[in-house]
Amino acid sequence: MINYSSKDTALRIGMVSPYGWDTPGGVQTHIKDLAKYYIDQGHYVSVLAPVSDETLLADDFVVPAGRPISIPYNGAVARVLFGPVAASRVRQWISQGNFDLLHLHEPAIPSLSLLACWLGEGPMVGTFHAAAPKQKVAFAISPLLEPVIEKLSARIAVSEVARETLKIHLETDAVIIPNGIDVKFFMNALPNDQWLGPNTIGFIGRFEEPRKGLQVLLDALPIVTRFIPDAKILIAGPGDSAETLKSVNAQLRNKLVFLGRVSEADKASLLQSVDLYVAPNTGGESFGIILTEALASETAIVASDIPAFRHLLNGGEYGALFESESATELAKIIIDLLRDDSKRKHLANIGFQSAERFDWSQVGEQIMDVYSMALTGGGKVGLISENRSWNRLFTRDND
Repeated sequence: MINYSSKDTALRIGMVSPYGWDTPGGVQTHIKDLAKYYIDQGHYVSVLAPVSDETLLADDFVVPAGRPISIPYNGAVARVLFGPVAASRVRQWISQGNFDLLHLHEPAIPSLSLLACWLGEGPMVGTFHAAAPKQKVAFAISPLLEPVIEKLSARIAVSEVARETLKIHLETDAVIIPNGIDVKFFMNALPNDQWLGPNTIGFIGRFEEPRKGLQVLLDALPIVTRFIPDAKILIAGPGDSAETLKSVNAQLRNKLVFLGRVSEADKASLLQSVDLYVAPNTGGESFGIILTEALASETAIVASDIPAFRHLLNGGEYGALFESESATELAKIIIDLLRDDSKRKHLANIGFQSAERFDWSQVGEQIMDVYSMALTGGGKVGLISENRSWNRLFTRDND
């Protein structure tokens, strides 16, 4: 098998992001970091993605496919692009790319990735990120998906939870390769003096989305402050802080610090600044990239015991778990860890030792091994010659 990790055998790789590139999200971060890793390895990478504001696009390897629209998906709002115009842009990108391989992220939801899988032929790898129960609307088109997904040369799931979702919906399997991070980036980040302080708790995410679980943490706050009066929560991410504060006792509002959206550097600094990172998510997660970043920062983690987090933290070995949506149990664990420095630091150290398996030096090479398998049949990526079924998909309402 050819070693495609070598710069002497550089590949032309086309990646497709299903979600808006300028919207914060774990899938977009994964694709961006993977693309940069392979570019640093000497490969050519082009990423096709929906982009809301092309004037703010900073990544020169991204090809804008148009403005995304918002659709409800998996307890959140996904910003995706689909339809005949998007299909035309996918065709153009594939025809001009001369790619050796396509890497399609989330090709099982109506998105650019599904379009590329339907329209393309040749070596194609699909990565499945989502964890969704059986009857989610986004999978209602599964009879149309099955022949498309069969075109994939190889399939990757980012976790056991994502793999099970794929098996349930599409009755197919995948190799598990986790999302990657730059361990040294988080390990070497410096704390921010303004964020340092005794008994600080961190939360990062789109806090207005109920499934991110901030309300669970806020409900735990009165109990926590009864025993640890100087406890403070640093909240980073997009959302309306004024609206969120309405649900908090007026006497406790000074315990919350809203930081808004933060850069990657500030996120790493935040993780180094807090005593505990809390992930109170209530569901809909297939992985938990922020947990791996906290592990690499050697920050003690408290997370809900949803399946994805339980798997990632090895049943509580690498971070403390609490019963999902139980503010009382969350408060007890926070109090216990903030009161016991040695216990908290031991948990952080054990977690840190597990972080290396998520580094791009390992994850990127595992994905490249999958690429190598997908490329064994030879040939380049091209467009399908017949597309009558695709035309019917968009014109069936007019028949």
